[in-house]
Amino acid sequence: MEGTIFSLIPAVLMLVLVLLTRKVILSLGIGIIVGAFMLTQMDIGAGLSLIWSIFAGIFYSDGSLNTGSIYLLSFLFLLGVTTAFMTASGGSRAFGKWAVERIGSRRGAKLVPSLLGIVIFIDDYFNALAVGQVARPVTDRYKVSRAKLAYYIDSTSAPITVISPISSWGAYIIGTIGSILAANEITDFQAFEAFVLMIPANLYVFAALLLVFLTIYFRLDIGPMKKHEQRALTTGELTNPEKGDVPGDLNDEFKKHDNGKISHLVLPIVSLIVGTVAMMVITGIQNSEGSPDILSVFANTNVNISLFIGGLAAVIVALFSYIGQPQPKSGIAHVFLEGMKAMLPAIYILIFAWIIGDIIGQLQTGEYLAQQFKQADINIAYLPFIIFILSGFMALSTGTSWGTFGIMLPIAGEIAAVTDPALILPALSAVLAGSVFGDHCSPISDTTILSSTGAGSNHIDHVLTQLPYAVIAAVAASIGYIILGLTGQVWIPLLITLGIVFGIALIIHKLNPQTSA
Repeated sequence: MEGTIFSLIPAVLMLVLVLLTRKVILSLGIGIIVGAFMLTQMDIGAGLSLIWSIFAGIFYSDGSLNTGSIYLLSFLFLLGVTTAFMTASGGSRAFGKWAVERIGSRRGAKLVPSLLGIVIFIDDYFNALAVGQVARPVTDRYKVSRAKLAYYIDSTSAPITVISPISSWGAYIIGTIGSILAANEITDFQAFEAFVLMIPANLYVFAALLLVFLTIYFRLDIGPMKKHEQRALTTGELTNPEKGDVPGDLNDEFKKHDNGKISHLVLPIVSLIVGTVAMMVITGIQNSEGSPDILSVFANTNVNISLFIGGLAAVIVALFSYIGQPQPKSGIAHVFLEGMKAMLPAIYILIFAWIIGDIIGQLQTGEYLAQQFKQADINIAYLPFIIFILSGFMALSTGTSWGTFGIMLPIAGEIAAVTDPALILPALSAVLAGSVFGDHCSPISDTTILSSTGAGSNHIDHVLTQLPYAVIAAVAASIGYIILGLTGQVWIPLLITLGIVFGIALIIHKLNPQTSA
């Protein structure tokens, strides 16, 4: 069944179940079981053994510890502990009071995560989690639903990192582009120059970013998001009370200190940022050959260990801030354990997503979709559009932008080089754009999971509330890619794409005006 149309079954089944049941663990679990049985010809014992081996491989593989996943999971625990100490010390409350006095409006509160998401462009994981920690006290004060906060985080993290050359994504993409250009004997530009030239052709990214700010200005609460925002405004419930615990939400498990200071929140966050960025630079230099430049540093950095060290630094600073308070109201061990427990929902989802991602990879779902594309007889003018759609569906099914990059970038580059070399950069841009779009829609995307975690939102609530906005941006980008393929222009399709997004937002606003910011 590998590499055939049947390889789509687990991914499609999982997506349908998520939409029907809204139970992500159940849906992922069924997808995992079905996929494992398909790989083992319906042998129950062998299927269960395969699932166990994949699960064990998350922590131990090839005779050694799998440090990458262990560091990332450990970082999530550390982030939960940091949040717990910042909350218990009263730092989050103090920052919220300070922000309310200076920001002055709900619209201003929404700008905080949106602008921070653009400023913190080094890595999508880091972006998603750090922005949530800073912005949540502000948005909570102004009764912005956690689903809306998760949307702002998710729709600025991947879009900004995928067009930033000084980021973990940018460095990886530039390296991949270099090999594609060499393989197809294209010497008109170097890899870095090609990446920069590709930026304006990444139409979905700019459409998604524009839509973020239009939702703030026009207060565009569409689809399920409208229910979440109305509940937050009228009842103060920032999450759906029927959904139970959400990742990163402490649910008043301990008493907060009354004399907290802003520094009790700011210093741990600064420690997190400084520690993570410093370790990214250090590990990048250590893993680079010769005299490293800034691109090689970010291309070779170890993001997961950097996050772990940054998280450890944040925990230490937050801990000392808490124990320095006069008469702490909760025991250190209690706060520590509650912080770890708050991250368990996110960790469960992430582990299940890794398992089904491995199974989908073994079923060669991505390779099947790519092969179907290569065999299709299509008009070359529609190449960017087709690549955008296929990359989006591949990222949606597999839950990975990077995996889609690895499969689709070489294929898109080869097809464009053979048929019309002028379309090679737009074709590669369409891969990046489609991958981010699919990532935004996928419940098994690690970036989407971490955005839910950073915001303290129920994961499926985040996926379903973000979906209409992602589709709007994708529709506009699709039209833009058709125009790009027909005209060979880049800036005109970009302006048309942005114009379509603005027009749709204006129409929605006119049909459903909101008076409250």
